[in-house]
Amino acid sequence: MNEIEDILTVVQGYFDALYFGSVEGFRKAFHPQAQLFSSEGGNTVALGMDAYMERVAGRAAPASRNDPRHDEVVAVTLTSPSTAHVRVRDALLPNRFVDDLLLVKYADGWKIVCKAWAYGPLASV
Repeated sequence: MNEIEDILTVVQGYFDALYFGSVEGFRKAFHPQAQLFSSEGGNTVALGMDAYMERVAGRAAPASRNDPRHDEVVAVTLTSPSTAHVRVRDALLPNRFVDDLLLVKYADGWKIVCKAWAYGPLASV
């Protein structure tokens, strides 16, 4: 596999973890010290992995409701041999999200180290 394929494999794991509400899947895709941020509608959020995993565990997974998947890779930029930026779109109905994922390549592979997201109603984002 080349680097882009390896990165996209991590991103697919991220999409699957979102859809199935898999804490284990997120822990595989993210670095344990990853940070997550948003500031939508005046609701500023800054989370570490444990706080994010509590959110994941406490919400209904889209798969449990048979929601359609809305996974899309918008752009992948390999910024150096060990860093990358990936912009994706996904959904937790009724909202559509645009996520910016920063990845770093470690000895055991690529890991998401930072996520920033924006969202709006499915039809508008």
